[in-house]
Amino acid sequence: MKSFDLISPEGTKDLIMGDCAAVREVEERLHKIFRSGGYSEVITPGLEFYDVFNQKSRYFPQESMYKLTDTKGRLLVVRPDSTMPIARVVSTRFREQPLPLRLYYSQNVFRNKPVMRGRSDEIRQTGIELIGSASRRADIEVISSAIKVLASCESENFRLEIGHIGFFKELASALGADSDTIETIRSFIEVKNYPALNDLLDSFGDNAAAKALKQLPRLFGGIEVFDAAAGLFRDEKTEKVLSELKYIYTSICKAGYEGKITIDLGLVNKMDYYTGIVIKGYLTGFGDAVISGGRYDKLLSEYGYDVPATGYAVNVDAVAKVIRMNKDYTPASADVIVFGEDGYETEAVLHCEKLSENGQIAENSVFDSYEETVSYAKAKGIRTVVSVGSKITKETM
Repeated sequence: MKSFDLISPEGTKDLIMGDCAAVREVEERLHKIFRSGGYSEVITPGLEFYDVFNQKSRYFPQESMYKLTDTKGRLLVVRPDSTMPIARVVSTRFREQPLPLRLYYSQNVFRNKPVMRGRSDEIRQTGIELIGSASRRADIEVISSAIKVLASCESENFRLEIGHIGFFKELASALGADSDTIETIRSFIEVKNYPALNDLLDSFGDNAAAKALKQLPRLFGGIEVFDAAAGLFRDEKTEKVLSELKYIYTSICKAGYEGKITIDLGLVNKMDYYTGIVIKGYLTGFGDAVISGGRYDKLLSEYGYDVPATGYAVNVDAVAKVIRMNKDYTPASADVIVFGEDGYETEAVLHCEKLSENGQIAENSVFDSYEETVSYAKAKGIRTVVSVGSKITKETM
C-alpha cells in the first residue's frame, strides 16, 4: 500500500526559511498600508457551513470546495474565499455599527482545482473590504489602495487593469440570449478565445450587441477605449457605465499613475458576483493577477443585510515570489553562540537573553562540549563563541 507520510497533498507546499520570511514581510507591509487607511482586522473560521457559499451567485461550485461533515452530519467546507464569510460576519455582528465599515483580513483559502497543473489549492490572501458605501469615492479609495500595494512590492513594473462588469451585462441583456449562452460568451471573453466567441455570436446575425461583444476582448488600453466602446454600442445604460468608469480612471491618473493603469472592458470574471468596477493587478515576474477585486453591491443582501460593498484580495504567495527574485532572504547566522559549562546551563540561557536584549542574535549551544560548539560555529559562520562557567570567556572565530 502506498504511503503518503513524506509528501504534502497536491496543490500545497511547505514554506521554509526564506519563503516564510518573504511571506511575513509581504503581510506586514500590506497590513501597515491597510491600518494606515483606517481598516481593522477580522479573522473568520477556517471551517464554514456549506450554506455560507451556497448563495444565489453560486460563484463557488460545490466541486471546487473541500468538504467534510461535523459531528451532527452537517456539511462543512474548508474556507474557499474570505469575502463571503466576512459578509456573513458583517450581516450578523455589525448591523448596528455606523457605516461605512473598513475591514481587512489575512488568512488562507482552499480551492480544489483538479484540472489545473501546477495549481495552488492553498492560497495565502490578504485584502480589504469597504462596506456600506456605493459612492465612486469608495471605488477610488479601493483602487488607490490597490495601486499603493502594487507599488510597495519592489517591482519596477506593475500594472492595474480597471473594467466595469456593467458594460458586459448591458450588452448581454441587449443580445437577448439565455443565461447558459451568456455564460458561454462570458467565458470566451474572459480567456480571449476569439474564434469560439465569433462563431457563437455569428449565430445572432446582424445584431449590434453581438458585434460589440465580439470586440469586447479588444477594448483594452488608455483613454481611447471609451470612444471605441461608445462607437460600438450606445444607449443610456452603457453611456452611464462608461461615464462612471471614465471618471474613476481620470481621477486615478491625476495621482501620477497614468502609465500604470489600463482600461480593460474584457474583465468579465465573476459576473454574478460583481456589480460595477472590477480590477486586476499584475507584477512583472508572475504571469497571473496578484490582485483581484471590485464592487459587489448585492452580495450582503443574500445574508439579509442589503448594503453595498467593494474590495480586493492580494495573493500573498505570488507577491512573495516576486519579491524573492529581487531580494535575498537567506536566514542570517547568529551573531554569537553561548556554551554553558556543566552546572551553568541555565546561566548560559540567561546570558543569551541578555545579549538578545542588546540587539544581538544569540544562540544557545546544546552540545556537550566546548569543542563541539566551536566546530558547529565554524560550520554555521557564527563568528563569536562565549563560554559561561565560573568565568565568562569569549572567542572570535
